[in-house]
Amino acid sequence: MGTFRSDLQAALDRDPAAKSKAEIIFTYGGFKALRLYRRAHWFFTHRMHFIARAISARARRRTGIDIHPAAKIGNGVFIDHGVGLVIGETTEIGDNVTLYQGVTLGGTGKDVGKRHPTIGNNVMISAGAKVLGPVTVGEYSKIGAGSVVLKDIPPHSTVVGVPGRVVRLRGEKVVSDLDQKLPDPVLEEFARLNKRICELEKRLDVHTCQYTISQDIKPEE
Repeated sequence: MGTFRSDLQAALDRDPAAKSKAEIIFTYGGFKALRLYRRAHWFFTHRMHFIARAISARARRRTGIDIHPAAKIGNGVFIDHGVGLVIGETTEIGDNVTLYQGVTLGGTGKDVGKRHPTIGNNVMISAGAKVLGPVTVGEYSKIGAGSVVLKDIPPHSTVVGVPGRVVRLRGEKVVSDLDQKLPDPVLEEFARLNKRICELEKRLDVHTCQYTISQDIKPEE
């Protein structure tokens, strides 16, 4: 399990705003949440569940970060800002992981037993991202802000979108057949009206029409 020194060093190394160890110890909510979690986890593993949950609840009130005391968190984890971050009961987090505010490592409500994610070493999960269910995020992966991960992610991946998809793997762009162009009903209506105006102008022998709507928009006849 993690140590005070590794958590402190992680904050110093990964936060360019950090000025001193004292600043981190006394003012960083993410660091405080980790320290209280590690204390709560000790009580939980020694079957003193009520005390563990009481410490966890206190940490949530003080920091806005909700970490279940049964979760397993490795060394050198850095929680940057962290408000709104949630880590579920059966979550497993490796070493040197970075988590930003609003991250949820939660369940889908459909699984039993191991129902929360497993996060590999050296993973970065950006603000607002959700990793849900008993999925595995491979080491050295990066999850983009606001992404929703519902499937296993291979190591050395970059993931974006809802649902999350791998866009880079080991530094190489992943070619996808997925059509990322979403319909724009307002633009489609403008295209339809513009086409209709052009047809009417032709009937009136008026040649001022300029039909310049993108060819990607195919209005109905």
